Amino acid sequence: MAGLHCALSLITSGKKVVLLEKNICGGSSTGKAAGFLTPESELSIAEVQRRYGPNHAKNIWSIPEQGAQHIVNTIKKYRLKCDLLEQDSLYLGIKGAGLKAIEDEAKIRSKLNMKFKLHRGESLMKVNTGKDYTSGLQYGPTYAINPLLYAQELKKVLMKKGVKIYESSQVENIKGSTAFTHQGSVKAKEIVMCIDKVENTLSEISPNVYHAQTFMSVSEPLKQKDIKAMFPTDKVQCWDNKLVYTYYRLTGDNRLLVGGGSALTTFTPYYVNSPRVIENVQKNLRKQFPVLNRIEFIQYWPGYIDTTKDLMPIVDFDTGSPHVQYVVGNVGLPWAAFCGDFAARMILNRKSCTPFRRYLSKNRKFFINRAVQAVLRKPLTFALNNSYSIFLQKDKEFRQDK
Repeated sequence: MAGLHCALSLITSGKKVVLLEKNICGGSSTGKAAGFLTPESELSIAEVQRRYGPNHAKNIWSIPEQGAQHIVNTIKKYRLKCDLLEQDSLYLGIKGAGLKAIEDEAKIRSKLNMKFKLHRGESLMKVNTGKDYTSGLQYGPTYAINPLLYAQELKKVLMKKGVKIYESSQVENIKGSTAFTHQGSVKAKEIVMCIDKVENTLSEISPNVYHAQTFMSVSEPLKQKDIKAMFPTDKVQCWDNKLVYTYYRLTGDNRLLVGGGSALTTFTPYYVNSPRVIENVQKNLRKQFPVLNRIEFIQYWPGYIDTTKDLMPIVDFDTGSPHVQYVVGNVGLPWAAFCGDFAARMILNRKSCTPFRRYLSKNRKFFINRAVQAVLRKPLTFALNNSYSIFLQKDKEFRQDK
C-alpha cells in the first residue's frame, strides 16, 4: 500500500519510477489485511490525545483520515474494482472496563468537536446485538475494501502511466544508489524503502521495527435474517476494547470477515500457522452472536502487521545515505497510504512536509532503548513498549507546545 501510493505520487509528478516487489503487489501484509479504512488503528483518539496533547492530537488523527480518503479518491478516480463499501465504524466496550474506555473516547471526541454517536442499552442493540457489549461509539464516514484487489488494480494503473514494476524481485542489498535483486539491479537518484519485516542487513531502522501477528477468517455468505440478527439497522465495521482485540465486518457479498489474535502469539518470532488462534476468536464471537453457531467459516489466513515500538510509523532518511528513505511501521492501510504519499512529497517538496515530520521521525525517543532491548530481545521489548504507548505514554515535547 505504501509503495504503490509512493509510486503513484511520483509518476503523476513526472518522475521516472521503478518498483521492485518481493512478492506480488499486495501479496504480503497489504493483501492479507482486513481492509478497514478508518483512522482508528492501534491507538484511539483518547490515547493519542493523552500522549501528544490536544494541540497535536487532531493533527495526528488527520494522518490516517487523509490516508483513507486518498485510497477512496484513487478508487473513484481510476474506477478500481476492489469491493469498496461505505461502512460506519463502531468501537465497542466489553463490560465495565469497556464502558469506561468508550466514555473516555467520547469525552475526547467532544472536546475536539468530532462527530460521533454514543450507544448504550437499547440504542446499542439497534446497531450491534453482541451479548457482552456495554457501550459503543459509532462514527463515519469510513470505508472498507478488498486490499489485494486494490493493490492489483492500482498496479495496472501505474503500469499504464509508465511505472516499471518487477514482482518476485526482492531487494537483497543497497550499495550507494543501486538496489540489487537476485536477477539484476536498479540505479536511482532516490530510493524509497516501503518495507515491512525489514532485515538487519538492509536497514539501520530494523531494531525499531517488528511484527505483530494476527489471524483472519471469512465465513460463508450470511442470509439477510442472520445479518439483521447481528446488525439490525446498519452494516458497521467493529472492534472491541481488548488489548488483543477482535475485529469484524461484512464483505460486499455478505460474508463475515473476522480477525484477532492471542497474547501468546502476537509478538512471537515464529510464524504460526495453526488454526487454533482464529478458532478461539470465532468461538468467543459465537458466544456474542448465537446466530453464528450455524455459520461456517470456510477459510483462514495468518498475517503480520508491521509496527514500531510506539505504534507510530517512521518515514525518514538514512543517516549515512540521505538519498535513501524509509517507510516502515504502518499499522493499517490508511497509515500506509498516507506515508507512501508523504515519502514522495519529501522528494518533491520537502518544505511542504514540515508539519508531520516530527511525528514520523526515526530519531524520536522510545520507552525501551536499544541497549535495554538487546537484553530483553524484540518480542518482550515490543510487547512492553506497545503497551506503554497505549496506556501510559505522554510526550512532554508535544504536550508543552502552545
